[in-house]
Amino acid sequence: MKALEPNFPIIRLLISKDWQLFEKQLAAYVVAGIVALCLLGMATPWSFYLGSLLLIIVMVAAACFSISTSLLAERKEQTLGFIMSLPVSPMDFYLAKLAGNLITFLTPFVIIALGTLGVILFTPLPDGLVVLAVLVFGHIGLAYCISLGMAMAVESEGWNTFVMIASMVLINPFLMGIGQIPGFDAQFKSEQIVWAGPAIAILSAQLLLSLAILVLTGWVHSRKRSFY
Repeated sequence: MKALEPNFPIIRLLISKDWQLFEKQLAAYVVAGIVALCLLGMATPWSFYLGSLLLIIVMVAAACFSISTSLLAERKEQTLGFIMSLPVSPMDFYLAKLAGNLITFLTPFVIIALGTLGVILFTPLPDGLVVLAVLVFGHIGLAYCISLGMAMAVESEGWNTFVMIASMVLINPFLMGIGQIPGFDAQFKSEQIVWAGPAIAILSAQLLLSLAILVLTGWVHSRKRSFY
């Protein structure tokens, strides 16, 4: 049974390798996010629109970069020969890639998300925007989990690219959809943070679906006999 246990030293090594390769790019995304937050905090109509747009672009770019560089590019460049020479099993490799991708994405994601909430709460922007911001970040997180799960389970670069773009582009219909919910628009413009039933339901669905996708991806990968 010991052979089936995860090789945690190798898993940590693979995670560290990915982090060291991408840390400079991730720092650049955080800096771009801070610029977007500065525009957002100016609280004028044009700066709010520009800052919001830049913020979404930065988060989408960070999500796509993490997956495409760590998984898709690695397959294309056929670097698995080196990985297979290590004492690592397909499940070890899966766990390393899953954890590595989550860490490289969640680091700028959490920093920028907390910064966004801080800007809303400590600038003239309506505090009600906190609910909208959390739902938007929840959508980006869900879209990322969908793209990551697809990239981990399916080898086709074309399908992976399609799912990645489609899931991220759906943020516009998502914003339009929640804008049609009665009372939401007034709540977002309010100085009070109101977590109404629909907002809680949407956020709960985002969290549960994200977790379910990661669990399903692990189950699919555990049935494979190869690294991909």
